[in-house]
Amino acid sequence: MTSVPRDAPVGTDVLTRRVETYLTLARTGLRGADLDLAERLADCLRTLVAATATASAADRARVRAAVHALVLRREAHGRVLPRRSLAAAQQVINQVVQQLGRPELAVPSTPDGPDHIDSGDLAPRRSAHSVDSPCTVG
Repeated sequence: MTSVPRDAPVGTDVLTRRVETYLTLARTGLRGADLDLAERLADCLRTLVAATATASAADRARVRAAVHALVLRREAHGRVLPRRSLAAAQQVINQVVQQLGRPELAVPSTPDGPDHIDSGDLAPRRSAHSVDSPCTVG
């Protein structure tokens, strides 16, 4: 069997473009605290994408799931795909940050929030209508 070397920059470019495209759209549709949170989440994801460019496949998959949690933010409920909140994407991204051992990249709810987020704060919160999401990492 012939092995083909993985071209890390191509994979990272795709994820980075997705984040940038999302952020461009967010800047037209979001305001105030939501826009600030979206920009901080995008900054975190850019750093994670770059930091894991040559990491294991499992770590890259975690980062890809985090990017999708922000960019897609869709959750299946029957045939309807409602928009998940930025807080739900933030929770997934912060969980990935913890799993990758990079707690300094965790995004607090407010820009002046705590620099370190306790892993207990990242426990999944289930609603009455909770459905397993393809973006859930764990």
